[in-house]
Amino acid sequence: MAHLESKYVEAPCAPAKPAQSGKAARRSFWGSLLASDTYQAVVNVLLKNERRQFWVLAAFPLAWVFFAHLGPILQMFWISFLDSYPPTAGRQPQFTLSNWIAFFQEAIFVMPFLRTLIYSVVFTTCTLILTYPVAYFLAKHVKRQNQLLFLLLLLIPFWVGEIVRTYAIMIMLGNNGALNLALKWVGLIDRPIPFMYTGFSMGVGIVYLTSLYMLLPLYSALEKIPNSYLEAAADLGAGSWHRFRKVTLPLSKEGVASGCTLVFLISTGYYATPVLLGGPSTTVFAETIAGFFHVAGDKWPIGAAFSSLMLITTLGVTGIFLKLMGRSGKGMMK
Repeated sequence: MAHLESKYVEAPCAPAKPAQSGKAARRSFWGSLLASDTYQAVVNVLLKNERRQFWVLAAFPLAWVFFAHLGPILQMFWISFLDSYPPTAGRQPQFTLSNWIAFFQEAIFVMPFLRTLIYSVVFTTCTLILTYPVAYFLAKHVKRQNQLLFLLLLLIPFWVGEIVRTYAIMIMLGNNGALNLALKWVGLIDRPIPFMYTGFSMGVGIVYLTSLYMLLPLYSALEKIPNSYLEAAADLGAGSWHRFRKVTLPLSKEGVASGCTLVFLISTGYYATPVLLGGPSTTVFAETIAGFFHVAGDKWPIGAAFSSLMLITTLGVTGIFLKLMGRSGKGMMK
């Protein structure tokens, strides 16, 4: 017993607790901060009720929308009513409507404006017709576990910039491009067809550049349609075309509306692609607007007025289109 007692007494003490690590110290700092009265007071003030919680959460998105999007547009709209800009020393800008009136005084301004709207409608329609079958095949005929892979393959060309893809279209449509070489190889032509610097080449470029903005909304809408709806329609004797017209198309109208809206708005504002692929007969309104910002002098207000006019017109056309889509969707569902 004495031996055991001695052994017990002489046993080494437990090792001392190591010093608190830097990570633990940081944890204690944040823990102290969260438990402090100041922090609790600030939280109570900001998150006292649901209304304050909403404004705290919405503050950053609203600031982003205003300063990055709405603010520049409002400033451009204001500049369109000035007789000179940028400001110069010793000259006070005056309010005027002449910048807006100038649009209606020259046909050289009206024609590119109308041409842009017509081109945008045509290119949007072509993009819808070309991408709808792709989106339908992807949503309804590709296995669900493989859909993401196919989407990634379709997105690969869009990993590079707009200018690079536009130059790729130029190479493809050139006199020695892939399209002319293929037509020669088949024996349909003896000499190259001048595809470049025409409305066709510009249309191919814009449809190619905007196809992604049409594909994704269409795929999202089609993928949500239950297959049981189509199977039930087939059991009731509906043919493939009748099923598409009465079931698939009405249920995918939201994707059609979203895709067409995006493509139309983007098409009206393209500048680099029409410059590189178009010609003198395909001048769009964006090129006209850019001309006022590229020259010295007091031309910026006219460019701002023309930009505002295009913005108002495109928003109006989009609103009418969405209204008609809502009505046509209700009619197709009846």
